[in-house]
Amino acid sequence: MVPLPEFRQVPCFPECLNWIIENQHPDGSWGIHRLHPSLVKDALSSTLACVLALKRWNVGEEHVRRGLHFIGSYFSSAMDGKLHTPIGFDIIFPGMLGYAIEMGLDLPIGQNDIDAMFYLRDLELQRVTGNSFEGRKAYLAYVAEGLGKSQDWHEVMKYQRENGSLFNSPSTTAAALSHIYDAEALEYLRSLLQKFGSSVPTSYPIDIYTLLCVVDKIERLGIARHFSYEIKNVLDKIYRCWLKNDEEINTDMGTRAMAFRLLRMNGFDISSAALTQFGDSSFFFNSIQGHLKDMKTVLELYKASQIKILPMEQILDKLGSWSSNFLREELSTNSEHGLQVLSQEVDYAFKFPFYANLERLEHKNYIENFKVENFQVLKTSYTSSGVDDKDLLELALEDFNLCQSIYRKELQYIESWVKENRLDQLEFARQKQTFCYFSAAATLFSPESFDARMSWAKNGVLTTVVDDFFDHGGSREELVNLISLIEKWDENHDKQFCSEQVKIIYSAICSTINELGAKASALQKRSVTDHLVEIWLTLVKAMMKEAEWVKTKTVPTMDEYMANGYVSFALGPIILPALYFVGPEISVDAIGDPEYHNLYKLVSLCGRLLNDMQSFEREGKEGKLSSVLLRIAHGSGSTSEEEAIMEIQSIVDSSRAELLRLVLQNEGSVVPRACKDLFWKMSRILHLFYMKNDGFTSPTEMVSAVNAVIYEPLKVGHIFSLVN
Repeated sequence: MVPLPEFRQVPCFPECLNWIIENQHPDGSWGIHRLHPSLVKDALSSTLACVLALKRWNVGEEHVRRGLHFIGSYFSSAMDGKLHTPIGFDIIFPGMLGYAIEMGLDLPIGQNDIDAMFYLRDLELQRVTGNSFEGRKAYLAYVAEGLGKSQDWHEVMKYQRENGSLFNSPSTTAAALSHIYDAEALEYLRSLLQKFGSSVPTSYPIDIYTLLCVVDKIERLGIARHFSYEIKNVLDKIYRCWLKNDEEINTDMGTRAMAFRLLRMNGFDISSAALTQFGDSSFFFNSIQGHLKDMKTVLELYKASQIKILPMEQILDKLGSWSSNFLREELSTNSEHGLQVLSQEVDYAFKFPFYANLERLEHKNYIENFKVENFQVLKTSYTSSGVDDKDLLELALEDFNLCQSIYRKELQYIESWVKENRLDQLEFARQKQTFCYFSAAATLFSPESFDARMSWAKNGVLTTVVDDFFDHGGSREELVNLISLIEKWDENHDKQFCSEQVKIIYSAICSTINELGAKASALQKRSVTDHLVEIWLTLVKAMMKEAEWVKTKTVPTMDEYMANGYVSFALGPIILPALYFVGPEISVDAIGDPEYHNLYKLVSLCGRLLNDMQSFEREGKEGKLSSVLLRIAHGSGSTSEEEAIMEIQSIVDSSRAELLRLVLQNEGSVVPRACKDLFWKMSRILHLFYMKNDGFTSPTEMVSAVNAVIYEPLKVGHIFSLVN
C-alpha cells in the first residue's frame, strides 16, 4: 500500500503486489492455508488487506473478484464472538471495509452486516476510551491502519523504535508511510524485503522471542538433553544481546521476562534490576499488553518473579504480588474459548510453583496440553519458528513412553531388593519404596541416570527404615549396637548383632554401601566407599542425639535443634552418594569445600522445617521434637502457633532462595553444576511432598503423582486428531 515517495501514483514495493498475485489460495483467500476453523477471522483480515492492495494499484482484477467472493462467503464469521479474534480485529477489519467502500469495491455483503461491523468498531472504541490513557494511546497507535485519516499520524510516530519501525510491526509502519513520509520507517521496510524477499513477517524482529520460545518448549517437553549443544548456543547468543541492551528484549515485557528466567536458571549472571520497572503494575497497564489484559505476558512476568536468589530482590516480590493477583482475577472471569489452554497453564502454575514441582510431572502436563501449532496470532497469523512442533511432540512422546517402561521395571527391582534384604519383615518400618523410587524417577528421569536413581531410591528406603528404627522401632541397646557396627565397619560381624532387627538393617546398609561404593569408585577413579560410610555414621549419630532428647525429655535450644535436625532429617545418604553417579568427577577438595556443605545444609533445613510445619501436631502427641513447638516453648508464652509457623516459613523461603543462588552460581563454584542440580531437585521434591500435609507419611497424598509418572499412559489422542 506504500506509495513511492517521489511519485505517489506508483507503488514503492511492486514485488509485494506480485507476491500477492502469486500466492492466492484456491478458495480465494490469503494467509496461512488450512488454518484451524477457529482462526477464520485471520483469513478474512488477510484476504481483505490483499484485495485492498491490489485495488489500490488497479492490478489483479480476477484475484480481487475471487478474494471478495471468499470474504462474502465467510463474512458472518467476522461477528462470531466464539472464534479467535486477532488483536485489533474489531477496529482494523471495519476500517478496511470503510476503505473498500471508499475505493468503490462491490462488496458481496449486505448493508446490515456492514453496519453491524461498524457498530462493533464503535463499541470497541468506546471500550478503549475507558482504559488507561497511556495504554489506550499505545493500542490505538498499534492498530492505526484501521483508523486511516482519522488518526493523528504524527502522534503515532512517537512510538517509532530505533530500527525505524512502529512496534516492530510492518503493517503499522506501512500504514504510517501511506499517510506521511519517514526515511527511517521506509528503510525499515526496505531492510525487511532485502532479508525476506517479497513477503515479510507480521512482526519483526522477533528472533530473540522465537528462540526463547523454542528453548522453553524443549525444556518443558522434557527433551532438553537431546538439544544441549543447540540450547547452549542459543542462550549464549541471547545473553550477548542482553548485555548489549538489545531493543527487542528491552521493548517487550514478555521477551524480557522469559529471557531473565531462562538465562538465570541456566546459570547466566542476570540481575533482577532489569525487571525494576515491572515491579509497579502501572507500567504494565500503561502498555499495549496492559490494555489488552494480556495473560500470556503477565504469566511470563509471574514466572520470572519466582526466580529469586537474593533476600534484597524485593522487586521480584512486588512483581509476583501484582502479577498473581491479576492472573487470579482473569482466571476467575475468563471464558473465551481461545484462552482455555492458557488458563489451564496459569492454573497449573498456581497449583505447582516452579520450586514445588517435579520435572516429570511438569513434562507430562505440558505434553498432554500441548498445542501443535507452528504459528502465532497477533493482528494476523505468522509462522513462529523453523522448528516443527509435531516433530518435537513425537520425540517427547517417544522419550516419555520409553522412560515410563524403564521406571516400571526399576520399581519392580527395588521392591525385589527390599524383600531380598528382608526390610519388609521389619514391622515397625514404613514401606515407602514406591515413594522413594518415584522421587528419583520424577527428577533423575533420563534412562542413562540408572545408577543415580538406584542410589537415590535404595538409600531413601534405608533412611526411612532407620528413621523409624530410631523413632520407635529399636531399643537403646539396638541403637547403640547399630552405631557401633557402622563405626567399626567390619564385615565379619556375625556375633556382634544384639538382635535380628539390627542384623537386617546393618546388613542392608553394608551391602548397599559396598555395592554403590564400588560403582562410584570406578566412575570417580578413586575410592569413595569410606565417604559413604562417613555419611551414614554422621546420620545415625544425629538420630541418636534426637532419640536421647526425646527419652530424657530434654528441650534443646532452637540452635541446638537446628544444628542436629538438618542432619537427622536424613537427606545425606540420599543426595550425597548420588552425586557420584551424575557424570562429573568430584574431587576430594570439592567434597570438603564449604559450598558442598552449604548446599547440603540448606536443602536439609528446608526439608526439616517443611516437615515440622506439617507434622508438629501429630509428632507432638508422640512426644517428638519440632521446630514449631520449640519456637512456641522458647517464646515464653508470647509466640502463638501461627506466628511460629510464619517465622519458620520465612526461614524456608530465605534458605530456598540461597540454595538456588548457590546452584546457579558459576563464579567461584567448585561443585559441578550437574551435582548442584541434585540439591535443587531434592528441594523441589520436599516442597511438593509437604505442600499440603506430610505427603511422605500419608498413604494417599502422592498416589496420583506416582501413577502419573510411572503407570498412567499419556493422554494425547486429542492432540494428533486436531493435527491430522
